[in-house]
Amino acid sequence: MNGRGLEEPFHYGLLWLRLLMGAGIASHGYGKLFGGSIDMFAQGVAEMGFPLPHLSAYLAAGSEFFGGIFIALGFATRPAALAVFGTMAVAAFIKHALDVFAVKELALAYLTMAGTLIFTGGGRISIDAIIYRNWLNRRRAAIANVTPSQN
Repeated sequence: MNGRGLEEPFHYGLLWLRLLMGAGIASHGYGKLFGGSIDMFAQGVAEMGFPLPHLSAYLAAGSEFFGGIFIALGFATRPAALAVFGTMAVAAFIKHALDVFAVKELALAYLTMAGTLIFTGGGRISIDAIIYRNWLNRRRAAIANVTPSQN
């Protein structure tokens, strides 16, 4: 058996994680951006002491919505996961700092999933992997076409 036999479940697991996590966090961002709750969210951001609360609220909601979509697709997975990680860190450790675990549990779960994707990337079943394979193939072709100079 080649080494890929043990590796395949890992990539299917990353796909599963990306799809569910991405859809879940994107739904939270969607509600804030398009569900009419951005003003209430911005008020909460202002209460936490962040400057430019409306801009900060849009950035946080955008990281959830667009970051979630990117994560689900496996496109720019690490940067998207980093944006979600930052937003969830604020949610868990600033917004819900004094709350009981049950209140901050969802933010901590998304923080954990985003942290995992920062380390692993999107896996072999992702747009990132397709882009990388295409880049690698073009690079190999360019190297193969270079001939040593003749003296």
